[in-house]
Amino acid sequence: MIRTVILSLILLAVHIAPLRAMDIERVVSPGGIEAWLVQEESIPLIVMEVAWKGGTASDPAGKAGLANMVSSLLDEGAGDLDAASFQARLDDIAARMSFSVENDNFTGTLSTLVENRAEAFRLFSMAISEPRFEEDAIERIRAQIGVVIARNADRPDWIVGDAWYKAALGDHPYAHPAEGTAETLPAIGREDLKEFAGRVIARDNLKISVVGAISPAELGPLLDKTFGRLPEKASLPEIEPVKLPKGGETIILVRDFPQSVVLFGIEGLPRDDDDFIPAFIMNYMLGGGSFSSRLMEEVRVKRGLAYSVSTYLQPLDRAAFFFGEVGTKNERVGETLAIVRREMARMAEEGVTQDELDDAKTYLTGSYPLRFTTNRSIASQLLGIQLENLGIDYVERRNGLIEAVTAEDISRVAKRLLKPENMIVAIVGKPDLSPNPNLPDDEDMRPAPPAHPGDAPF
Repeated sequence: MIRTVILSLILLAVHIAPLRAMDIERVVSPGGIEAWLVQEESIPLIVMEVAWKGGTASDPAGKAGLANMVSSLLDEGAGDLDAASFQARLDDIAARMSFSVENDNFTGTLSTLVENRAEAFRLFSMAISEPRFEEDAIERIRAQIGVVIARNADRPDWIVGDAWYKAALGDHPYAHPAEGTAETLPAIGREDLKEFAGRVIARDNLKISVVGAISPAELGPLLDKTFGRLPEKASLPEIEPVKLPKGGETIILVRDFPQSVVLFGIEGLPRDDDDFIPAFIMNYMLGGGSFSSRLMEEVRVKRGLAYSVSTYLQPLDRAAFFFGEVGTKNERVGETLAIVRREMARMAEEGVTQDELDDAKTYLTGSYPLRFTTNRSIASQLLGIQLENLGIDYVERRNGLIEAVTAEDISRVAKRLLKPENMIVAIVGKPDLSPNPNLPDDEDMRPAPPAHPGDAPF
């Protein structure tokens, strides 16, 4: 227990050299397994982040929730260690291990003190190569996930998201709930778990980032010991590309809530699109920049309609979305959505000012080093860069890409993306969708007091 507390304190406290001095090395093991390494000797800690292509979208038909269940069971016993023994061994060496899943990726994390790295990496190797999937562990995890599914049925944010994806994507794998459903969860058996792990957790779809007190010469052989027993090639299903239908749609799920939760979305941009960086900056100015954004100014600051309103880009491997969300009183939903649509159209028609763009660049470039303050956050950033195929020099190039964006670029991208007439809107509550017929469009409106934090719907 004391050793675990020590590791926790190190994980919270460790900071490495400034971003500009960070040296990212490509390490290739004798067996051909590649990892990106940031060597940092000042703290006796190693963090490894890994990902395999193949997430919840790879769940077979009728088995939604399979990938999530596998991620919950890999550290529940492996090799000759049952669940209790495996967890006890991790505690003995003060190591931390976890797995999670997203739409496109299956991810894992390992944190260990340097003195225990051999055993920690051995346990990680056992978890991914020899998971036991014991029946008692399966039923325990199944019950835990079942509780989550039941709770989700009463959560407005989950309800609205599920409704949006079903309306926008139909039965596409991206629309399936990550945890599964009350119907699919019981259908998942031990053989399904073994089959998923065997076809997804392989070497050819693997990305690895390592940060900490370990040299390239030490890491190379360790990679072979950890991942060398995995199958050489994954067997992943073909996920069809999907685009949102045009024309827009509004879905209302009536619930007896005093506020409505609103999720709206339009077609976005894939991460490799040449316009992605301009779209990223545009999003910051429209709704991604908290109190710096136009939507926050118009919806919260001026009118007090909501505690917060935000937008964000979500590029996936086979789809791309531009989302926004807001919660407001039922009787103000129509007015709030009218403002959202108006501001989207205004940015598409008028673009942005140079001052807005300069302020956005200052924030986005100045805050970037804050993503690299701990070993864990650095490893996570490097893994994301690998998954998006941005190149090992992306950390050095990224701020220059932002600085190169012009107001004309923002105008072009806004015209390309911001089409409120195509907005798919999902609402949970008892919304009044009547817009305010006297909605002002001048800049001299007297500000209303912001909503109280307690009014936030989630």
